[in-house]
Amino acid sequence: MSFPRQYRHTLTGRASAAGDEARTRVLEVALDLFAASGYRGTSVAQVAQHAGLSQAGLLHHFPSKVALLTAALEYREETEGTRLEVDGVAPLGWAAFDALTGLVARNAARPSIVRLFVTLSAEALDPAHPAHDWILNHYDSLTAWLTAAVEFGRAQGEFRPDTPVDTLVRLTIATMDGLQQQWLATGEGFDMAEEFRRYVESQQRTWKA
Repeated sequence: MSFPRQYRHTLTGRASAAGDEARTRVLEVALDLFAASGYRGTSVAQVAQHAGLSQAGLLHHFPSKVALLTAALEYREETEGTRLEVDGVAPLGWAAFDALTGLVARNAARPSIVRLFVTLSAEALDPAHPAHDWILNHYDSLTAWLTAAVEFGRAQGEFRPDTPVDTLVRLTIATMDGLQQQWLATGEGFDMAEEFRRYVESQQRTWKA
């Protein structure tokens, strides 16, 4: 799960998609391995092997495992988050919820992306985990975008004036996270995208002006 660039906070202040083909390949391999085994279960040597590099070659691009994780998460946010934008602009109002519905549908076709988020977000609750700042920034940025979306929609008359902005934002994020966890736990045993679409429709019936 990602969010439009206007509301993202990077961990290093550097564009994670920059770099050569080898660097990009390393990031994509790292994301797959972190998704499958978590941060603690993935070694730099494993990433190097799967990426077709020597460990020294990988460390030339990323001097430590923490640096690799940070760059991989930024790369994911950059490549995934822009898909929510329309002509480079973050959707607001109910359009933001439509964009999230589309994101859930795309993620349902890529369980490794969902597994990466669920695995790392659970690990990163530990303040000592190297992705702890990432998960905090993730929720801060997602909350900022959805709050702006609902407040804009309320000002434009798309939402009822009494819409509880904070509650709606928290419920939406909780629904996305909860559906992802249940979907993985049941072996992708239900239509996650359809369930989220129904959730959005239920909120629209309640709060749409």
